[in-house]
Amino acid sequence: MTVQDAATVGDLAGRIRPDFTLGVAAAAFQIEGSLTADGRGPSSWDAFAEKPGAIVDGHSPAVACDHYNRTDEDIALMQDLGVDSYRFSLSWPRIQPGGKGPINQQGLDFYDRLIDKLLKAGISPMVTLFHWDTPLPLEHDGGWLNRATAERFAEYSAAAAHRFGDRVAQWVTLNEPVSVALQGYALGVHAPGRRLLFDALPAAHHQLLGHGLAVQALRAAGVAGTVGVANVHSPVRPASKRLADGLMAKAFDLIFNRVYADPILLGKYPKPPLQVRPWFRALGKVRDEDLKTIHQPLDFYGLNYYYPVKVASGRGDGTAHWNTPDMMAKLPFHLAAFPEYETTGFGWPVAPEHLGILLRELKDRYGAALPPLFITESGASFPEPDHTQGPVHDADRISYLASHLGQALRATAPGGIAHDVDLLGYYVWTLLDNFEWAAGYSQRFGLVHVDFDTLERTPKDSYYWYQSLSKARRG
Repeated sequence: MTVQDAATVGDLAGRIRPDFTLGVAAAAFQIEGSLTADGRGPSSWDAFAEKPGAIVDGHSPAVACDHYNRTDEDIALMQDLGVDSYRFSLSWPRIQPGGKGPINQQGLDFYDRLIDKLLKAGISPMVTLFHWDTPLPLEHDGGWLNRATAERFAEYSAAAAHRFGDRVAQWVTLNEPVSVALQGYALGVHAPGRRLLFDALPAAHHQLLGHGLAVQALRAAGVAGTVGVANVHSPVRPASKRLADGLMAKAFDLIFNRVYADPILLGKYPKPPLQVRPWFRALGKVRDEDLKTIHQPLDFYGLNYYYPVKVASGRGDGTAHWNTPDMMAKLPFHLAAFPEYETTGFGWPVAPEHLGILLRELKDRYGAALPPLFITESGASFPEPDHTQGPVHDADRISYLASHLGQALRATAPGGIAHDVDLLGYYVWTLLDNFEWAAGYSQRFGLVHVDFDTLERTPKDSYYWYQSLSKARRG
């Protein structure tokens, strides 16, 4: 670690209050592997990954990081890292292979052992119930386009609550429902690969309904931990002062941000501008009782932040952020670049100051309805070698994490731009390089390098930087 890095650690550590959580996050499908072990059933992502051209270079998730068989090694890495908490997801098809009906006790046993080992290591579990791996039989019945999937999700959530509810500190119902609806059902670049554009909005509503039903199930089971949800949010800006760009930016803000947060926090869907209202007609027939179910009191709100979005009217080349030129070309807007910012391996702008802006916008929009926040994901991929014989120097990741965490702490400190936001913690995405969905193994987000041929773990410089921060804030 350089002198500059050490100075950054000292500055950040001095601004972290004693009850602030530092953690790392991961998702079952991206790291577990063992896709056919212990009675696990197939998911929508298993089927999607088998489609020619769906995953970069035809990469397979079958082994991923083999976390299923290497939990002891990975927990030891977390313990040595010194984090307070590990956010991970349960695999719905591992616990309930058919998505309904019998519960797989072997699947429950795996997570039982994982939770107990985490607690023994002094690491608090934050459990996400759904991180995109819909059981395949439910997907064949329509997936999240089918209202019944929300009801099945509640039943699965109840089973998890009864088994783990005495030991889990925080429960997250859904992770990024916008990503499932937008990339999975609207644009087709994620599972299940549907290309419905605005006709995908029922998949958004049914996920939100599932969230509300899951909150009710968790509380009915008497879980000891707190309950929330995790949404990805981006501040949205028009590409110019043109009225058309402004209108399209407002529309995208609804599509990406408000369609998800407004029903959860305010109990209603946002009202679109008149000119684009036909796009949202699928949300015009929502039952009042659904909104009451979605609008459950929450203990916390999870914020995943990666980048701001700039929107321009007209058809672009479709390559900004989502590699879907054919589908994006059908839309009357496109995502514009931020030439003033450096970019990550995914081409995302590195813009930490927009995290503070986003926190301010959320508080302004939702006021007292905004619960205390966790930043449940924050991280970046950068080009790194597939194999390493020595240290992995990832100064760009250290800079990314230091600037984003620093921005969050400054923004929410007394006198900061979002001083009235109660920020509870920060989770780095992610502990291990992993199967990055449609990008396969081409994008590395981890604090720990994984050789996907040997599965050897090698902590990167960023791991040791975060370790130093974990130690320094304790004094």
